[in-house]
Amino acid sequence: MRRLAIAFVVTAAVAAVAPAVVADAGSEPDRAGPVDVLQVSGLFDPIVIESIGNAIDDSSTDGAQALLLQVNSRGSIVDDEAITALLERVADAPIPVAVWVGPSSARLYGPPAQLLAVADIIGMAPGARVGYTGPLLEPDGATVDFGNATARLRTGSVGLSDARDLGLFDPPVSDEGIPTLRNMVDALNGYTEDGVELRTMGEEQIGDDGTIERDTIATVRLSKLSLTDQLFHTVASPAVAYLLLLVGMVLLIFEFFTAGVGIAGVVGATSLVLACTGLAALPARGWAIAVIVAAMGAFAVDVQVGIPRFWTGVGIVGTAVGSVWLFESLPGASLRPSWITLIAGLGGVVLAFVVGMPSMVRTRFATPTIGREWMIGELGEVVVAVDPDGVVSVRDAQWRARTNRATPVAAGGSVRVVAIDGVTLEVEPLDGAARDHRERRTR
Repeated sequence: MRRLAIAFVVTAAVAAVAPAVVADAGSEPDRAGPVDVLQVSGLFDPIVIESIGNAIDDSSTDGAQALLLQVNSRGSIVDDEAITALLERVADAPIPVAVWVGPSSARLYGPPAQLLAVADIIGMAPGARVGYTGPLLEPDGATVDFGNATARLRTGSVGLSDARDLGLFDPPVSDEGIPTLRNMVDALNGYTEDGVELRTMGEEQIGDDGTIERDTIATVRLSKLSLTDQLFHTVASPAVAYLLLLVGMVLLIFEFFTAGVGIAGVVGATSLVLACTGLAALPARGWAIAVIVAAMGAFAVDVQVGIPRFWTGVGIVGTAVGSVWLFESLPGASLRPSWITLIAGLGGVVLAFVVGMPSMVRTRFATPTIGREWMIGELGEVVVAVDPDGVVSVRDAQWRARTNRATPVAAGGSVRVVAIDGVTLEVEPLDGAARDHRERRTR
């Protein structure tokens, strides 16, 4: 009887404890907090710096284990004070902050590369490179020091193998580096700060093929810039700002010669405003912008005539020169748009002003007629001064006109049509104009 009572007590105790044990075992993966990931690409500008600061605050209050910055940047367009403040934010973050230069072929150049010295955990993907840090900054409460790699990183860049050999990683990474974002999340496992250990991976398990496997148990929360921030961050990239500048000016010139305010004008004005926003943030050369604007004015001269001539050539040369020298270079990286971007931009401008615009102008000012020889000898009135090109009205239709004499004809003056060149009329002033030989013979 006594044994039966003991067995009953033991059974009841096991029954009471077992659900809690099972629940704990089943909920073990849930105890691992999430890892926030902020993807940073492009040049470091005020928007990117602010987004990193906001990500640190949000991750600290939302229960994240750590914040992981996935970085691919070729430099910064902010001053050293802004980068120093960023380094201080990362160094003083209440949660661990990791930096991963990835994916493959990613870059981290310029002063932002000094994040590797203040981040808690760093990693690189195969094919990634870091460097061109410039003079090391001195943030409060943190030390920027790359040890044996300092001299190499200041004026050059290193890949994964050289970075590992120079002791940039502590602890050292594998020869394969960290190829994917998931691998970087797994690399956070076991890092301890202030007595708190990061848990991103589960216990080791033996797979069916005998290999040891470990699953990622931490939830990854990806975040990017907001739509508005993404817009202004994108227009601050050299290629986008350059193309928006060309598109905006071409569309405005097109709208001017169509004598109306339509979709082209609205799109052109919007593009030009966005281009100015981007150029204001980038290290653009003022004289190169002036050359491109002057080139557009040269194009407009021949657009008014309706025939590509000398000024079109001047516009092409000016646009090419301004495009190539538009941006200054950053340490280790040239901001000049790629050759594909330059060819697309310059080629589009040439097609617009050599083919599109002249055809549009000729169509606007032409009168659909068959056999215009009857116009020779007709009288007309000058609408826009012919000096040497202008606009005349013949039989209530407006035509492009060109004087065949050195003397200009003011608006309101009378002219006689003496020849036709395509859709352009060659005219002479009525006063002192040569008379038709048939008229002289009749008299």
